[in-house]
Amino acid sequence: MTLPRRVTVFEVGPRDGLQNEKAAIGVDDKVALCDALLDAGLPAVEVGAFVSPKWVPQMAGSDEVLKRVRKRPGARTPVLVPNRQGYERAREAGAREIAVFTAASESFNRKNINASIDESFERFAAFVPDALRDGAWVRGYVSTCFGCPYEGPVDPAKVVEVARRLADAGCHEISIGDTIGVGVPTQVTDVMGRLAEAVPRESLAVHFHDTRGTALANVLAALQSGITIVDSSAGGLGGCPYAPGASGNLATEDLLYMLHGMGIETGVDLAAVTAASRALAPRLDHPLPSRYVQAAP
Repeated sequence: MTLPRRVTVFEVGPRDGLQNEKAAIGVDDKVALCDALLDAGLPAVEVGAFVSPKWVPQMAGSDEVLKRVRKRPGARTPVLVPNRQGYERAREAGAREIAVFTAASESFNRKNINASIDESFERFAAFVPDALRDGAWVRGYVSTCFGCPYEGPVDPAKVVEVARRLADAGCHEISIGDTIGVGVPTQVTDVMGRLAEAVPRESLAVHFHDTRGTALANVLAALQSGITIVDSSAGGLGGCPYAPGASGNLATEDLLYMLHGMGIETGVDLAAVTAASRALAPRLDHPLPSRYVQAAP
């Protein structure tokens, strides 16, 4: 078994983890969560999204969160931006790292952002070149890379096509998502192998949901395929409002427990991440899904 010596854990909890929560989480709590996760040593913490609060109410106040989060040298604090207007707001709030999002499934993309895949790239063209000229670091997300709630199985060739277009658009990193948690390790090996022939392997990240309990197995398959960037969410929070039945993201604590147990370095303090998740828990209306958090004393 060939595994990387070190893995970069990309924390999406404050954005992807909170966006689908029903309990209102205030700016102070979001800032506290982000600060605690950065203090735990996470190299990237996605702190919010500059989307319409009408559609994603939990992301209201992302400008204030971005301004208030303590910046740690060497750590990224990206924000999700959907369009030119969102980018302008993010830039005014001091964003130096941004993320854009599309899908490998036309139906999901229309449900998620009311646009075709081609139209999403037209939106990117309206601001990503300016962001790059401004010196911003840009991440691209591809949703539904292993299955779509509306179309079923997704052709790996479509995933490769969309990822290549994101790379051509200037994205420094591309996150390959299993939005509804249907992927299995053999699929991961297949898709990541194809992707590595089209875009630089070191620019690829994986983003798994644990809907059917396969997230950690899929991470292992990705690591064996040479992938060294893994998305996860503190406490296992998350889901997608436009993907029926999609439960939470892979929990950061569960991921760290596995990686550290296998001797893979992350530079992240597992106990500190667990404490950050538990500090947020009283603000939620349900227990934290993370198995490690549930089992740890």
